[in-house]
Amino acid sequence: MYYDSTYILVLIGAVICLIASANVKSTYNKYSRIGSSRGITAAQAAQWILRSAGINDVRIEHISGDLTDHYSPTEKVLRLSDTVYGSSSVAAIGVAAHECGHAIQHQVEYKPLALRSVAVPLANIGSYLSWPLILIGILLGLGGLAKLGVLLFVFVVLFQLITLPVEFNASSRAMEILESGGLLAGDELSGAKKVLKAAAMTYVAALASAILQLLRLVLLTRSSDRKR
Repeated sequence: MYYDSTYILVLIGAVICLIASANVKSTYNKYSRIGSSRGITAAQAAQWILRSAGINDVRIEHISGDLTDHYSPTEKVLRLSDTVYGSSSVAAIGVAAHECGHAIQHQVEYKPLALRSVAVPLANIGSYLSWPLILIGILLGLGGLAKLGVLLFVFVVLFQLITLPVEFNASSRAMEILESGGLLAGDELSGAKKVLKAAAMTYVAALASAILQLLRLVLLTRSSDRKR
């Protein structure tokens, strides 16, 4: 029976992602039970933030799902999930403010956001084609094809790397807006910060997982080269 020792790298990456995911869910649940003193909903907070930033061409929509919130630069739509849209909790307002941070990045032409948009199709190609090319290359003894698959997966890692400054900057903008606008204060502001920090760590975990996967692919292709 064939034993692939490099698979431990995949397991480590999966555990890191699971821990980060569990942390963001527990943190969000904790602060979703704490209402903001102003009593406004996340959707109302988002509308106020966008108008304050001079953004009048971005729609706010309700989207189904749990923490499926996102901003679409191409559509200029900010979508808030079931647990966020109509909630007046500290957690929901923090998440809404974070997505507004992305809309503001788009408005001011924040370079890492534009770079991430360009990287999306390359990352998708790398994600879909890397493994088939590597497997075919290893099975048929085509080292060049396997190395091409590894190279394509580099785009996936680079996408995760570019995502980090985009997400951290959006959270930083969100906290500044929430504080300067008086939407949250004191312990409320601290709670929102913890939610956004936990969310940001999921992107750190995704990058770590992608790097471990890339390391595994490199080891597999080198091992295949040595056997030939």
